[in-house]
Formats: sequence, C-alpha cells, structure tokens
Amino acid sequence: MRKRLLVRLLSVSALIAVCSVAATAWLAVTTTTSALREEQGQDLAADMKILARLSGYAATHPSWKGVDGTVRALAATTGRRIALTTPDRVPIADSAPRGTALPLGAAATVDPLHTDTYTEPGAQLSGVDPRAVGPYRLTAGERKEMELLAEKVRQCYERQGVEATLRRAPSGRPVLSGSDGFPRSVDLSEQCGYYMLLTSTPTEKKAIDALAEGTSTCLQRRGLNFGRPEFVAPDPAKPYRYVVAGFDKLGKTKAVREAQPCADSALRAQLAPYVAPVAELFLGIGDRPAPRFDMSSENKAKIVGVAGLVMAVTVAVTAVVAVRLVRPLRALTAAAQQPPELHVRVPVTTRDETGILAEAFNDLTERRERLEAQRKAMVSDIAHELRSPLTNIRGWLEVTRDGVVDPDPALLASLHEEAVVLQRIIDDLQDLAAADAGTLRLHREPVRADELLAQVAAAHRVAADAAGVALSTEPWTDGKPWLDADPVRMRQALGNLVSNALRHTPAGGTVTLAARRDGDGGDQIVFTVADTGTGIAPDDLPHVFDRFWRAEKSRSRRTGGSGLGLAIVRHLIAAHGGTAEAASEPGAGAVFTLRLPGSPPPVDG
Repeated sequence: MRKRLLVRLLSVSALIAVCSVAATAWLAVTTTTSALREEQGQDLAADMKILARLSGYAATHPSWKGVDGTVRALAATTGRRIALTTPDRVPIADSAPRGTALPLGAAATVDPLHTDTYTEPGAQLSGVDPRAVGPYRLTAGERKEMELLAEKVRQCYERQGVEATLRRAPSGRPVLSGSDGFPRSVDLSEQCGYYMLLTSTPTEKKAIDALAEGTSTCLQRRGLNFGRPEFVAPDPAKPYRYVVAGFDKLGKTKAVREAQPCADSALRAQLAPYVAPVAELFLGIGDRPAPRFDMSSENKAKIVGVAGLVMAVTVAVTAVVAVRLVRPLRALTAAAQQPPELHVRVPVTTRDETGILAEAFNDLTERRERLEAQRKAMVSDIAHELRSPLTNIRGWLEVTRDGVVDPDPALLASLHEEAVVLQRIIDDLQDLAAADAGTLRLHREPVRADELLAQVAAAHRVAADAAGVALSTEPWTDGKPWLDADPVRMRQALGNLVSNALRHTPAGGTVTLAARRDGDGGDQIVFTVADTGTGIAPDDLPHVFDRFWRAEKSRSRRTGGSGLGLAIVRHLIAAHGGTAEAASEPGAGAVFTLRLPGSPPPVDG
C-alpha cells in the first residue's frame, strides 16, 4: 500500500497539513503567550502604580478626603476600575458609577503603616511607608539651613574629585549620595563636614524624644527595663530607618532584638494621626476595551519567517513529488510519440500506479510487436500458400495453350485439385476474418456429443485407413450428452483436429476421439483428440493455435496443411463459449482438449 500513488499523495498532503497546522499552532501559542505576558505585565505594572500612588496619598494625608480626583485620574490613565472602601466595605471613592457592584475580592490593603517592603522600595524595616513622615517633617527654616550645609559638603567633595548629588527625602532633609557611596573616607568626611548632615534638627529631636518615650512605656509594660533607648538614623541614604541604638544592661544586638517591636509599635502610634486610615483597594476591568494583541515587529517577522519556511518546504516537497510523478509520464509520452516500427519501451522505476502503467505500456508494445510480426508472417504465408497452386495452374495452362501437352483427364484432375486447395485456403481465411470481426455466424441447435464424434470419425475413416492409422472413438457411458451448438462448425473444428492428428501420426499409430462430462455438476462437455504421433516440442506448444504455424517448417502445404486449421478451431470453440487446449510430450503424441458448456436435453428428445 505504501507504494500506491494515492497513498503517497495522501501522505504528502497529510505531512504538509501537519507541518502547516503545527507551525500555525506554534506561532499562535508563542505570539499569544507573548502578548498575554505583555498584557499581564502591563496590568501588573498598572496595579503596582495604582497601589503606590494611593499608598503615597495615604502616607501624606491624614484622611481620604479629596482622593476622588486621584482615583479618577488613575482610572483614566490605566483603564482600570478603582474603588476604595473601609475594611467594612463602606465606599470611600470609586471610579465606576454609583451603585456598581464591587469585584469579588480586594486586590490589596492600603495601609502606609504596614507596607510590603517588596511593593514599596525604601520602606522601613518596620514596614512603614517612607513617605509617612508625620512629626519628622522639617520646618522651612530647617530645610533651608540643611540644604545650604549639604551644598557646601557636596562642593567640597567635588573639589576633591568625588562626584556627589543632592536629593530631598520625604521629610525635607537633604541627602547627599554618590556612585561610590558615602562617606568616602573618615578624614575627607570630617574635612568636608559630612557628619554635620547627620545631626538631628530640633523638629527631629522632638519627634525622636517622643518616640523614645513611647518605646520606654512599651518596654515597661512588657517587663523589660532597659533604660531610655536612643534613636538615631544610622544610614543617611535612608534617614528614617530608625533603630534602637543602645541600652545600659544588655548587649546591642540582643537589645535591638528585644526592643525593636516596641519601637515599631511606638513609631506607628506616633505616625497614625498623620496618615489616612486603612482602606481596601478593589480593581476591575473598567471601561477600557478588550485587550487587543498588537503584534510586535519581532512577532511579525517570526510569522513571516515561519510562513515563508512552510511555503518553501511545501513548494520543495510538491516539486519533488511532481518531478517524480511527471518523469515516468514524460517517458511514456516520449515513447508513445516514437514511430510504431521502433516498438520503444520505457523503464519501470516504481511500483505504484505509474509503474503499473509503464508495465502495461511495455506489455502493449510487446503485443503490438508480436502482432506486427505475425501480420508480416501471415502476409508472407498467404502469399506463399496462394503462389504455389497458382503457379502450378498457370504453368499447366500455358503448356496446354502452347500445345506441349494435351488436356487429358489426369491434367484436368490435377488442376482441379489445385483449385480446391486455393478454395480451402480462401475459406479458412474468410472464417478467420469473420471470427476476428465478430461476425462469425452460428446456427445453434441441440446436438448430441456422441453422435458428433461418430460423424467426424466416419468422415475421416477413409483418410485414416489410407494413412495406416487406427481411428477410434471411446463409448459414452453417462447418458446422452447434449450441446447447444452449431453442428457444422463443431464438425469443422473436430475435423481439423482429426486431420491434424492423422497428419502427424505415423502408420501403425492410433487417433482416439472421446467425450465426457466435467465441471461442477457435470455442466461441461469435454472433447479430446489424442494421437500417438511425434508430439510437440515444449517451446512450440504455446504457438500451436497461431496462424500459419507448423510444427515442422519443412512440411509443405500438402503434407503439413496451411497452418490455419488449429487457429480456426480456437476461434470456433471460443464462439461457442468454450476453450481449446493442447498438451504434449515429445515422442509420446499430443492431446487436444475442447471444453464447451453443456445443455439440458430438448423437451422432445
């Protein structure tokens, strides 16, 4: 099956379809995944932006009053629905129309005093939003004084070749920073007055004292009497990451571990009046249109590349298959266009339908060559068969006309015999022509097989006796065998077989005619004509029914016949719906078998 042309075409089509579907699916998955990731990344970035903005608002405002403008601006920018409620789901602000149901769950909790350190960079260790400064915000005069001092320190660093920049912390304190960190060195920092920037302002001292007092109260409640803690900002880059600096009775590490919870609690209590209360943040789709995946240039190039690759593979596979299919067809076309006398054959290179067609073409060419050879031989044989008697007739008539011989009865009998031979040849050729054209007429009637054999044997009895050959028929013992056949044509066919057997059987031999039933249910009548003659060589046996064929080429038309008798037998039997066969062994005689369909006896028989 794998060599079938249809199977191969279907396999190639299936392969191309699978490759196309796989490439399309791969492109769809990769581009869609990329677009979804991009969309998710954009949504996540937008959500983080919303949370950061609202957390910053809460850190710098004591209440949520006035947050509606910020909520609507964020909703318009991000395309999300933004809603703020109290922990009890009391609405605070909502970008959606009033009465719109909230999403199923809150996206985040907005609490500047408990901020996720990963969500809000710069948050203190206590989880407080660095923008929540409360009482630590510097006054205008303190900011101006600290900024002048910071500028002098920066200029001093730059004169020493150290690049430094100034930024302002949420409390208003200037912070000096650089690419390689500060302080650069102790001597340089003291020279430029860097450590003066770490001095707390009066506002900060007041707030720190209050924080220390709150922390002490907490420690006393917990039974930890470490003394009054001191709060400082150890890192100027993060000036409000307050930690406990020192105690009298415990080591620093343990003191910090024990006192830090109280310090965090005191800091939140200190900042609580300055920040907005805790709120729940709800995020929805909003009024933005459904996500539209606009392919990037990279994805477009990928699609074009893969489509081009699939197309190239498809064209290549199709071209290969087409060439393999067309090559034998072109060979067949070229062979068919050659002159008929060349009898060109084509090579068989495949076992599919094209190969089968090539084999059929070669068989047809071989049959045509064989028929052409037979036609030429037949024309030559006919000319030879007609030339000999005509030459004899002409020669005797000329010498008679010239008075060389007298037209006596013997001469006239010889001329008549030659004319009979010509007539027999012409009749045989006419029968063959009618059989080839399908115009051979049969006058069918019920005929008994045993009577048919008796008639043929009686007609050839004299010839058999003259040749010294015993001609016999085997008796029929199985009822009365009937045929629906033309009795004249059947006697002609059997007579040709008997004449051929007598011709090839030497004196003292025998020719036996027999008939029997055969086939399932005895529905066939089989005639056999067996002789004890010289037999037929195996190489000649397939040609015994060919026209003008003779087993012995040296035989003349008088002793070997015209070579048309057996060919006529085959056509006559085929016209009756039967078959003619020959079997022989050299030196053991030959057996010719005729198989014909039997028929029921007639109603009046």
